[in-house]
Amino acid sequence: MTYHSSTMNVVREYILSEFLSGEEPINLTPDTPLVSTGILDSLATLKLVSFLEGEFDIHVKPHEADEEHLNTLKSICELVDSKR
Repeated sequence: MTYHSSTMNVVREYILSEFLSGEEPINLTPDTPLVSTGILDSLATLKLVSFLEGEFDIHVKPHEADEEHLNTLKSICELVDSKR
């Protein structure tokens, strides 16, 4: 599945500002692990899901708020775009 670059940009900027303040933006690639490395813990995951639902007018089901769907920018964008 492909994802929109605009989706990637919005999600990337949000993650950089909320969870990686001060990090070099170049270090956050589409395949950077977020959940498995602890960048996104359970509270951060809830915050991200809330942002995604509000920003993109989608509904993330509870079973989708997991490492499989939220571990990388790529997987997050695929989830968002599949819901549009």
